[in-house]
Amino acid sequence: MSAIEVALKVILLFFVLVTIHEWGHFYFAKRAGILVREFAIGFGPKIFSYKKGETRYTLRILPIGGFVRMAGEDPEIVQINPGQTIAVKVNKQNQVTHLYLDQLDRRSNVILGVVESIDLERALRVALDVDGEKAAFAVDPQALMVTKGTETQIAPYDRQFGSKPVGKRALAIVMGPVMNFVLAIVLFLIVVIMSGVFTNVKLDTVQAGKAGEKAGLHKGDVIISINNQVIGDDREKLVTAIQSSAGKTMTWVVDRAGAPLTLQVTPELEAGTGKLGVVISGDRRSATFKEVMTGTYDQVVGTTISIVTGLQKLVMLQFKLDDLGGPVRTAQVSAEFAKMGITYLISWAATLSLYLGIFNLLPIPALDGSRLLFMGLEALRGKPIDPNRESLVHFVGFALLMLLMVAVTYNDILRLIKG
Repeated sequence: MSAIEVALKVILLFFVLVTIHEWGHFYFAKRAGILVREFAIGFGPKIFSYKKGETRYTLRILPIGGFVRMAGEDPEIVQINPGQTIAVKVNKQNQVTHLYLDQLDRRSNVILGVVESIDLERALRVALDVDGEKAAFAVDPQALMVTKGTETQIAPYDRQFGSKPVGKRALAIVMGPVMNFVLAIVLFLIVVIMSGVFTNVKLDTVQAGKAGEKAGLHKGDVIISINNQVIGDDREKLVTAIQSSAGKTMTWVVDRAGAPLTLQVTPELEAGTGKLGVVISGDRRSATFKEVMTGTYDQVVGTTISIVTGLQKLVMLQFKLDDLGGPVRTAQVSAEFAKMGITYLISWAATLSLYLGIFNLLPIPALDGSRLLFMGLEALRGKPIDPNRESLVHFVGFALLMLLMVAVTYNDILRLIKG
């Protein structure tokens, strides 16, 4: 597989995972009637931008996530104050469709005046002094404010994120991670269908110089039993037995070329667990519907437990910096899976999607879980938390996450340099 093909697969993997997450936010925000200003993949400077309807779709240079920018979440438009001179364009219904804040002398087919009063959120009206005469206009709910060559759609209060009930806002937030869960389930389902069901457990590779070769294991050996425990098609039983038996001699019975053979096998201790230096495989057949459902369930549950266990160690600070990986490490591992084949890549994509969903639900400032926590507090209190305080919490959390991201990325680059 060429380097270009691997790179394209890794980019596609990232694009799908982030897009499905942000689409969950986007779709349910739109259903709630919230004005979505931007649907972005990546952070930093834009490398592609396209506007359709009310939303601008952007691709940004840093592939470390994405966002959906909803009206009312951040300061978005320049404030217009009484006494300020502006130009407005009106339609046939005498509604303001454009408000111009600069280059007024270059505007054509507009009404130039001094603002006496303006309300772009609730009343949607603007009153102007036009050459000494008062003129009042209704403002179109989708009117555009134009300044410095940029058009920004106004956001009436009923189109803002904060105007919606807690339930609708929470749904718009939680559906990002939920879509990652849905994608993970679908991908694991595909993997089980493509992989089929093992009918036995055998050795696909035996590494030279490792404990497996020293014990006399060969490629192609079918594992019948270990310590009188029948293995059958249960690869997990074999893996667990190896990992828990570091330094302990086990009695293996294998089928080699149709004849049973008994071997004494002693796993070596590596990285705190038993290792043999073997790659486990097996013969397969197509899975039945029940086996597909069961296999998918086992994959989802098993992977979830592994992810939660890892996150618990992270929270309890039971890790070293080398245990963490940022975008560079993720891309490197993704490339390795891409080289192994489409089934492995899909399985890895499912794992990453599940991880993104779980991680985003953690109550860490700037993540979806933190926003849901604030909404829960709002529901209990009967009134929202001060938006300025909440924004400060999310800002500090985002800054700390970016600092951690820089640290692990630096470590990833050093790891690449050192090989």
